[in-house]
Amino acid sequence: MEKRDLEMIQKYISTDAELKRHMDEHEEYERRLQEFNRRIYLTPDEEIERKRLQKLKLAGRDRIESILAKYRSQEPRGKV
Repeated sequence: MEKRDLEMIQKYISTDAELKRHMDEHEEYERRLQEFNRRIYLTPDEEIERKRLQKLKLAGRDRIESILAKYRSQEPRGKV
């Protein structure tokens, strides 16, 4: 994520439960994906789970971006 996005998340995460939930899920998916990525070989079931987690993480990231876009539109130009 870009520095500006991270700053905005830090600013609003304590007051926006939806943003916090999506960030927590995003971090959990990332942690689980790292576990899979450390392995040399994945079983077919593990490969399916890895793909599923990637899709969930991407969908969550899209939702986070949508929330941040809402906040960007409410703030004066150039401020976080």
